[in-house]
Amino acid sequence: MQVTSGRKILQITAYPPPRSGWGIRVQFLKQHLESRGHLCVVLNTGPGRAIPSTEYETVLSVADYVRKVWRYSRAGFVSHIHVNGKSPTGFGLTLVAEGINLLCGKRCFLTFHAGVDQKYFPRSRSRMLVPLFWLMFAIPRRIICNSDAVKEKIAEYGISADKIVAIPAFSRQYMQFTPVTLPGALEPFYKQFTVLFSYAHMQAGFHPDVLVEAFHRVAERHPTAGLVICGLMGHREEALWRDVQQRIARYDLAGRICIVDDLDHDQFLTALTRSSMYVRTPPADGVASSVLEALALRVPVVGSDNGTRPAGVVTYETTSAEDLAEKIDRVLTGRSDVLASIPPIDLPDTIEPEVSVLTA
Repeated sequence: MQVTSGRKILQITAYPPPRSGWGIRVQFLKQHLESRGHLCVVLNTGPGRAIPSTEYETVLSVADYVRKVWRYSRAGFVSHIHVNGKSPTGFGLTLVAEGINLLCGKRCFLTFHAGVDQKYFPRSRSRMLVPLFWLMFAIPRRIICNSDAVKEKIAEYGISADKIVAIPAFSRQYMQFTPVTLPGALEPFYKQFTVLFSYAHMQAGFHPDVLVEAFHRVAERHPTAGLVICGLMGHREEALWRDVQQRIARYDLAGRICIVDDLDHDQFLTALTRSSMYVRTPPADGVASSVLEALALRVPVVGSDNGTRPAGVVTYETTSAEDLAEKIDRVLTGRSDVLASIPPIDLPDTIEPEVSVLTA
């Protein structure tokens, strides 16, 4: 291991590929920590965790995870663990890492991602898991979350508000990109269609079935409209994926829907810039960095109504294909008016405050 006079931070998190706002932020965080003379190692727990890379440590099994957390903790690393409120597996891995770090004399940091309405969070969503959440929140030295609203919900578990820091996930670094030629079938697809762009895993929480049903209605009204769905590389629920494929075949939409595994940061923002709108379907994501990226790029956003969408987003009822289709139609036919309603987007540097928390 490299010797450093700065802090030693072990990021325990999903890491690209595939791309996500959470993983991209950790990339920027790692770069910033290292530029300040700190040592930052990523233990990749995401879908790409078994792919060898110089950017991160792989995780090949639960035993491998425990060994590596133990090894780095013994070497003086403080863990910075990333989790959200939808995965019991994530809760278990978090508690293991917190406990190991504590055994080695370190109080870890925890970032709790996403918004105020998740599968098991806040406490009203799962009373049985309240003790688990309390322990998960009690052990860390500091907790970082995305907003004051989430901070209030964490405090409801009996956690002191003084140890919780609300730092928006979006940062000006997200907007740094180089326009590129889009890969594979995407480039000709963009030349052929007026593109609706969406980042959606094949998981129930992303409602891809609602998205396809809505696009079926839109396609009947707008013969030049095409749909790009990015994010297939993420964990896929096979039954849902089969259902989505069947809907595409039933409505004869194969030629008007382009589904891609993943795009890197330059490709993603290039695709977003060239799209007629961005469609954001999951309600549990809070504000969502990709929504703010789109608004900053002056791309209209149609997003599920979760109570936290920023000004300028056209919202729809999450499970209503009819409402989603109606809102997409409204943006396509009145795009200039929608653009005029988007306020200027603040581009703060939120990476620096997070680094300050981790290295204080």
